[in-house]
Amino acid sequence: MIGYETHPLRTVVDATGAAEQDATEWWRLVGASSRRLIEAHGVTRGRIRAVAVTGQYASTVPVNANGTPTGPCLTWLDTRGKPYSRRAVGGPLLGYNPRAVVRFVRRSGGAPATSGADPIGHMLFLRDERPEITAATRWFMEPVDYLTMRFSATASATHASRLASWLTDNRHLSRLVYDEQLVSMVGLDVTRLPPLLRLGDVVGTVCPEAASTCALTTDALVITGVPDLHAAAMGTGATRDYETHLALSTTSWISCPVPAKKTDVIHAIAAVPGLSNDSYLIANNQETGARALEWFQSIAGGSTPVSLDELTERAARSSSGAGGVRFTPWLAGERSPIDDKSLRAGFAHLTTTTTTGDLVRAVLEGVAANSAWLFSHVERFAGVRLDDVRLLGGGAQSDLWCQIFADTLERRVRRVHSPLLAQVRGVTRLAAAALTGDDVREIARRVGDDLFEPRADEAERSRARVRALRASARHARRRRERAWRGVS
Repeated sequence: MIGYETHPLRTVVDATGAAEQDATEWWRLVGASSRRLIEAHGVTRGRIRAVAVTGQYASTVPVNANGTPTGPCLTWLDTRGKPYSRRAVGGPLLGYNPRAVVRFVRRSGGAPATSGADPIGHMLFLRDERPEITAATRWFMEPVDYLTMRFSATASATHASRLASWLTDNRHLSRLVYDEQLVSMVGLDVTRLPPLLRLGDVVGTVCPEAASTCALTTDALVITGVPDLHAAAMGTGATRDYETHLALSTTSWISCPVPAKKTDVIHAIAAVPGLSNDSYLIANNQETGARALEWFQSIAGGSTPVSLDELTERAARSSSGAGGVRFTPWLAGERSPIDDKSLRAGFAHLTTTTTTGDLVRAVLEGVAANSAWLFSHVERFAGVRLDDVRLLGGGAQSDLWCQIFADTLERRVRRVHSPLLAQVRGVTRLAAAALTGDDVREIARRVGDDLFEPRADEAERSRARVRALRASARHARRRRERAWRGVS
């Protein structure tokens, strides 16, 4: 790693369910950062052999034929497509039309979310409520495919980048086409979906405009974009069957390669197209991971900002169990292992002696408990014991949080080197594989780590927190059910 920059992004949210980002701003930041880094480190343009992009998925960027956005990016939190998704696949079975969900799961491994918080909901919303954007749009793209097009001037996608659309027949990963029956079921125009390539294919070379913007040459190759899920597997070296990684990023997930396509509809877990055309990765998502700590940071200091390091130092002064304080981390509802956008975050068991350190520790323990709840279902889904969990993401920079995860999962946790940059490292390896023709699953195996062992004396306290978290979710749903029936 020669150099990197990070920049905050603004997400515009409102009461209608909107959650938008400015995709044009992404490109400005990428271009300016690239030029600064190349100049600061004295890198000659000719040394840069390839470009590869990773980032969020389950989001939609509408672009014209030149790859320029025709509207904002609808992120994975945007639920304005909910009525249209429900019209397409909704029904009485867990909110789904049984016939529709069976067809989707059998072919793709999953189904559009009835919350509308995925590309199907986004595209249906734009079609029916933003016709001026749809009329100007040539392609509906995932963020990684949009940025790949800005670099190459060529529209492309992969089974992996389109995984959250559930519109490809994932029983046959070598078929680089969208499934016409699934596209027809949701009423979309397949000609607006970008052409499919294999993960790791070369899309083309850097186009002149991108070369000028980013200080590159037009000889550099551009590789297909890859979701952060896949980049995390490559960046942590967890590339063989059942080698497990856990992302403690803005959101959180638990994944490992598995040999076959499979779906757990009840807990929103699926095996999706993996690191090659003959492999799969477990996919799931928890809407709030390290974002919970960032949220607490934003309100803890008032007018005086408090650093994350200072917060975790305060948490370290609180004892295990956070003085009895409990935190449910559902700031944006939840997807896995329970798909419930109405769940909400909160603190419980506060007293007059509760300290800021107790609150921070409760946040760290609550996020870990939520991951442990999901982990039990992922392990059952995989059918084997998953150990040596590799931890990445900004939250993994905290030794305390890594130890809490080891204690709560009751598994060895290995924090990978430079956990914040693991996914950048992953796409670097994808590009290297494209240049050399080697198997990315082997290139990606060289990763250093720090080991955190679970402590036996913490096991029962950790299990109690997980039980309490699950009970909170059950009670919240029962309260809503009583309210729907008009019972006080």
